[in-house]
Amino acid sequence: MGVMKMDWLACAAAVASAMTLAQPGAAQEARIGPPTAEALIALQQEKMAVFDWMHGEWRGTATRFERGGPVQMVQTERVGPMLDGAILVIEGRGYEGETGALSFNAFGVIHYDVAAQQYRIRTNAMGRGGEFRVEPVENGFDWFIEQGPPIRYEARLIEGQWIETGYIALPGREEARLIDMRLDRLGDTDWPMAGAVGVAP
Repeated sequence: MGVMKMDWLACAAAVASAMTLAQPGAAQEARIGPPTAEALIALQQEKMAVFDWMHGEWRGTATRFERGGPVQMVQTERVGPMLDGAILVIEGRGYEGETGALSFNAFGVIHYDVAAQQYRIRTNAMGRGGEFRVEPVENGFDWFIEQGPPIRYEARLIEGQWIETGYIALPGREEARLIDMRLDRLGDTDWPMAGAVGVAP
């Protein structure tokens, strides 16, 4: 059995399971086979709703904890859905507090993997990138970098603020903070959906 067929079966089983939970009578109608794009997108849209609170533009402060001491930045984030809400796109920018120079730029995409039945985030920042596990929790989510020394990030919506803290676990040491971010929501954004190339010239 090829990998593609196995993926189809896993996707179909996941979609059928979700349909059964949502509608008790749907199990009789479910068929094993390649799931339709509509069924996949509908399930992804449903699963991605837990991140709706992130949509919009945000600004605040971020503190990096370095060997020489804490470094403060002005941090901004813009977040919006794409593919009819099946994925979430995020861009983060960190500006030096004294000069205003851009010193950090990150891009991320969160999606729900139907076959694996888990959330993932793909990130690229400062020449590095990877795909990592995401776990929604009450009022936010956690995500994990598990290659090398384990790193975890806790993101929460607390009293209207996006608060995110990163921790690293070094061998033989207590878990230490990497970064602490506190952002206020500025408002809505049509990014990244706006500006799509249309059919007409």
